[in-house]
Amino acid sequence: MTWWKQKEYRRLDGILCDGAVRSGKTVCLTVGFLLWSMTAYENCTFAICGKTIESLRRNVINQIPQWVEGIFRVEEKRSENRITVYSGGRKNDYYLFGGRDESSFALIQGITLAGVLLDEVVLMPRSFVEQAIARCSVKGSKFWFNCNPEGRSHWFFREWVEKSEERRVLHLHFTMKDNPSLDEGVRRRYERLYTGAFYDRYIRGLWRSAEGTVYDMFDEGRHMTDTLPPLTGEPYVSVDYGTLNPTVFLKWQQGTDGVWYCTGEYYWSGRESHKQKTDGEYADAMDRFLAGTVPRAVIVDPSAASFITELRRRGYRVQRADNRVGDGIRAVGELLRQDKLRFHSGCIHTEAEFCSYVWDETAAQKGEDRPVKEHDHCMDALRYFVMTVIHRGGARVSRRPRGL
Repeated sequence: MTWWKQKEYRRLDGILCDGAVRSGKTVCLTVGFLLWSMTAYENCTFAICGKTIESLRRNVINQIPQWVEGIFRVEEKRSENRITVYSGGRKNDYYLFGGRDESSFALIQGITLAGVLLDEVVLMPRSFVEQAIARCSVKGSKFWFNCNPEGRSHWFFREWVEKSEERRVLHLHFTMKDNPSLDEGVRRRYERLYTGAFYDRYIRGLWRSAEGTVYDMFDEGRHMTDTLPPLTGEPYVSVDYGTLNPTVFLKWQQGTDGVWYCTGEYYWSGRESHKQKTDGEYADAMDRFLAGTVPRAVIVDPSAASFITELRRRGYRVQRADNRVGDGIRAVGELLRQDKLRFHSGCIHTEAEFCSYVWDETAAQKGEDRPVKEHDHCMDALRYFVMTVIHRGGARVSRRPRGL
């Protein structure tokens, strides 16, 4: 918080804090930024930036009065996206900016700043970050960066983390142990939440590209089974819908051991079979697949509007799937690592996709995490079920009697 007072760092132009989640980066950097700016300047203008102003307010601005209580007085002018900080007879203004996309750089043009704080800087486009830095033209102005790591190909890693000495920026790496307010049990829970590249990033705080298979924790011996335990409750079906691309149905039911079992799969590829099916034919296939069993809900790819309509016409209870990719992959990985998901050995296409579902290397070179859009139809149906049912505690559906 007071690095700028220390003799060996006074010549530096800024500070860059990266590392694990919940490690105290935001608190330390925000309080340090205010201490520095209120000590070094009077009646000057600064910027505090986030991905969006809404997230900035939620994660930073709303917490500031508590963080600096007894040190500074803070007033917010929401209509102007500005806070004013007072200390005795001294005051400074801090404007709030959101770096949502490439067009956001225009929002910060023209302003003259004595310093800028960029919270979660890796989520902002390069054009916005560089424009914010360019506005810091007051003598002695400094840059304050805070972020969780992404892939090593991310532009911020290449241009600032690797070149921190060249750019005269102090680089500090945080771990969860740097946050004295974090309960040990909570820390262990966070360690259980992530696997693979995301464990290295969010828990170890390392810059690592996602590469190889997406679900590298999948183990055929652990996660595939020839026999099912006693099952309880109503089943669910999750659907990834395609025309030429494969259409997949996965049937789910919870075991008395608390594990969710994929008890069966339906797989049809219009491209491989050289025959496309209509919505009605797929609905007929659903009837045969369920063989008279009435599912609690059918979780369907939200883009399959016509198929959703056909299923509802036949009386199925349908829930549009939560199709967030990144969050879904992390959620599935967490459940696999905890042995909370298992698959019947008859789900041959699902098992095959676990081995062929890989990260997109081209996207990784651009600093993006994105799986290759091939061999992913069972994986999408799996993700829809996990995000819509398990992580929401059960699908919210409108109940319709069969046949209406």
